[in-house]
Amino acid sequence: MQIDIVTIFPEFFRSPLEYGIVRRAREAGIVRIVVHDLREFTSDRHRTVDDRPFGGGEGMVLKPQPVFECVEALDLRPRAERSRAKQAVALLSAQGRKFDQGMAAELALLERLVLICGRYEGVDERVGTFLADREISIGDYVLSGGELAAAVIADAIVRLLPGAVGNEASTRQESFAVGSDAALSQGPSSTCASGGLLDYPHYTRPADFRGMRVPEVLVSGNHEDIRRWRRRSALEKTLRNRPDLLGRVELSEEDRNLLAEIAGAAGIK
Repeated sequence: MQIDIVTIFPEFFRSPLEYGIVRRAREAGIVRIVVHDLREFTSDRHRTVDDRPFGGGEGMVLKPQPVFECVEALDLRPRAERSRAKQAVALLSAQGRKFDQGMAAELALLERLVLICGRYEGVDERVGTFLADREISIGDYVLSGGELAAAVIADAIVRLLPGAVGNEASTRQESFAVGSDAALSQGPSSTCASGGLLDYPHYTRPADFRGMRVPEVLVSGNHEDIRRWRRRSALEKTLRNRPDLLGRVELSEEDRNLLAEIAGAAGIK
């Protein structure tokens, strides 16, 4: 897979792309990430990429000309043919569709993805309407630019590529994991996949750290008890921190019974 990042701050990406899974995937040839300096596609001596918007208003807006010329120089398929060619151009903006694990999995199937980093008060609307295939936001808040968002998206996608993570089963059992794989919905007998919920708690040695003990069930050796405890813990954490997720996943009868126990213990009706 190749990921192209269009930005006015190419130096920003030196650090995020040089650590962990992303670095190893690049070195192994699993992904190629190319950063393009938008200012190289300007036509004036000041290398101007922004201008004031028509109609007035506060702030500056990225001009269409350098963005169009940069993306056109990437030798992509025409916009109407990109989907069939497993290519996509995404504009990163606060107005986009919210990025989640499902979208990460969808984008990881592409052969080429272009991420356009917005800046200032936004990007000329013609970029989103006529050049990009989609707009993506990483959350309901405003960043100074799309660079952080591009780094987040690249990391989330790369770790889903075959061979990027040593134990690929682990990516199917994390918080927000989605899919129809049996391992995703049920998990191995001794563990518990998230199935779209928040992840269950994890503990490691020592079993007793400063008087804080690991739950006894985890050292019992009873895989069924461990599975049930992990599922209950995932449901409890999701109910407490992200109850909205419970309406998005398919809950089993066991899940519903566990939720009833959790709600009863917490005095929730």
